Amino acid sequence: MSSNFGEYLKLSIFGQSHGPAIGMTLDGIPAGLPCDMDELQKFLNRRAPGRTDLSTPRKEEDRPRFLGGIVDGYTCGAPIAAIIENTNVRSGDYAHLKDNPRPGHADYTAQVKYGGFQDAAGGGHFSGRLTAPLCIAGGLCKQWLEQQGIRIAAFIVSIGGVTDPYEYDPTDPPIDRISEDFPVLDPAVGEAMRHRIAEVRAEGDSVGGIIECFITGLPAGIGEPMFGGVESRIAQIVYGIPAVKSIHFGAGYAAAYMTGSQCNDPYIIENNTIRTSTNHSGGILGGITNGMPVIFQAAFKPTPSIGKPQQTVSLTEGKTTELVIGGRHDPCIVPRAVPVVEAAAAIAIYDLMLGNTKTDRRK
Repeated sequence: MSSNFGEYLKLSIFGQSHGPAIGMTLDGIPAGLPCDMDELQKFLNRRAPGRTDLSTPRKEEDRPRFLGGIVDGYTCGAPIAAIIENTNVRSGDYAHLKDNPRPGHADYTAQVKYGGFQDAAGGGHFSGRLTAPLCIAGGLCKQWLEQQGIRIAAFIVSIGGVTDPYEYDPTDPPIDRISEDFPVLDPAVGEAMRHRIAEVRAEGDSVGGIIECFITGLPAGIGEPMFGGVESRIAQIVYGIPAVKSIHFGAGYAAAYMTGSQCNDPYIIENNTIRTSTNHSGGILGGITNGMPVIFQAAFKPTPSIGKPQQTVSLTEGKTTELVIGGRHDPCIVPRAVPVVEAAAAIAIYDLMLGNTKTDRRK
């Protein structure tokens, strides 16, 4: 099923945006792993709606209720199951969308796929609301990876054309430089991004942006060739985040404009360890980690729900019509998507690490 992810861990996401609850199950996790619930809540709060004046006014506590899999703060080997109750819903705002699909949303494609039986309220199962349970699973995986010395952090590269110009050494990403309240490397640029979001919100419009993610501390040899590669596994789950339209690793598209001598990362020995002096590959060669930081960028489209009138169609009348979207929406989802990208990366990497452990046991 499309709402499942993982080869060695098994993640399943369920629920709809305006249903009673959303949730996740996470199976295949070893017993005895510590779970810091306070740290997990801090992580979930970074994604939660209604926390700033630049996000949707829909307020949800996003406090998970664990139904199984964790006992006295440790995993017990059973599937981990958790739900988040939806408490602030206004489904009536979306009653007309089965007849008037919103441009840029999945309303029309879901209508065709499910024959009109889909839940249209708030986007149903297609909603960004489903990234909350993704962050439950990812927040836990992030903790377990950190216990192995593997750190994952992301920051905003650009929003609405405002770009962070800070340059860093990709062989040593500046994770500790990322601002906590608004995740950028240059706080002054962060203020300019906030101003840009406020501008488009006042105009009834929206903007998108780019998020960059670092993964440090990964040993060489994680991943598989071809379809099991690190890029493939990360890309699969990152593309499950609504509004992601592009992802690239390392130099990405810029590699197409380099020569081989420019793009290749020369090997060196430093502190008795093989590494590279540059990191155009983004820490991955042949789908397998080379011991350097894994770096990727994900591009997010503007929030499709905007206050400006848009052209759509009436499915029952078979003619074009004008649509003004109600409801509560983010003028830019990028700031709240930063922890979601981290969560997605953590799930993919933890799954790969579990696979690597099982491979080692067969030797």
